[in-house]
Amino acid sequence: MEITSVESFPVEIPLESPVSFSNRTITYRDHAITYVRTDEGVEGVGYSLGYEGAHLIADAVEDMLEPLLVGEDPRDTERLWRKMFDGNVQIGRQGILLRAISSVDIALWDAKAKAAGQPLYKLLGGYADSVPAYASGGYYRDDKGHEGLRAEMQRYLEEGHDIVKMKVGRRSVAEEVERVEAVRDEIGPDRTLLLDANGVWSSANEAIRACRAFEPYDPYFIEEPVMIDKVQAMAELNEAIAYPVATGELEGTRYNFARLYDDGAANVLQADATVCGGITEWLKIAHHAAAYDIELAPHYNWNLHASLVGSIENGLFVEYFYRDMDVKVFDDIVENPLSPDDTGSIPLPQEPGHGVQLDTDALETFKPT
Repeated sequence: MEITSVESFPVEIPLESPVSFSNRTITYRDHAITYVRTDEGVEGVGYSLGYEGAHLIADAVEDMLEPLLVGEDPRDTERLWRKMFDGNVQIGRQGILLRAISSVDIALWDAKAKAAGQPLYKLLGGYADSVPAYASGGYYRDDKGHEGLRAEMQRYLEEGHDIVKMKVGRRSVAEEVERVEAVRDEIGPDRTLLLDANGVWSSANEAIRACRAFEPYDPYFIEEPVMIDKVQAMAELNEAIAYPVATGELEGTRYNFARLYDDGAANVLQADATVCGGITEWLKIAHHAAAYDIELAPHYNWNLHASLVGSIENGLFVEYFYRDMDVKVFDDIVENPLSPDDTGSIPLPQEPGHGVQLDTDALETFKPT
């Protein structure tokens, strides 16, 4: 089997209304979509969230990676990952180029599993047939006060979730404490509450002050309390508070995740296969973490990450966004998107490949003009 072409292009899906987290406001979501095609008709698809740079990721795929891949066997995922990474190491260790590699690697694994006639999670290890999902939300909107926040969380409970996540950090510590208190009151004492600050606090001292104020409400973790590169600050916070730090959604490669382990900066890792280098690199991160008894709870992309979490022994849970909350909208281009059952768990796809089949008509609709 040989790769005959690699195609990549951006899509931009508008939100119905602007939505905010701690440090910015967005009006649309963009993704780079990548197809790897072969001489035997086997096709794999990959993707990565663009953060308004999906067109740059797509250009990197076609300009920098396709020439390295045409004529290669798509099943040689380990060797092709090194070829892509080492072949662009001077400009591509992180960021746009690594997201491009991620999207290609995901497509290669999709093709590999299809050629093997196996669901991806079975090919990778087959640890579980379904995985727990938490309802992610609690974003800021101009018209959403405490009652709106409570109603949102109640909806998640009614859907069957025992784990919910909310944003913190956009407002003063006192105001955020009131928001966290409202959510804890709404979900009760026995359910799991996750907090996400999107790197808003500028120092360990600032983060410690805020996170200690949340301790009476028993959070399970605080996600991205400071920006990802402030590893020492994360380590100081992780030591100083009564609940752990989670991080990794913007981190790339096994080497950076090893530093998080070694420096004691996080107890939950949120490696995103569309960011860190694809499935090949995600597995290395996960298996190394298992030696430390550290669990993975990957960021976003539940259609893909459910299968990855279901393939390893140290998977914790996956993040899920309800489409009608108008925050994550990728399901608009997925033919049969995964969703939780009434117990808050996601059954894994059983067809060969990773199971993320994209809607070609929807892709055309959302291609930027």
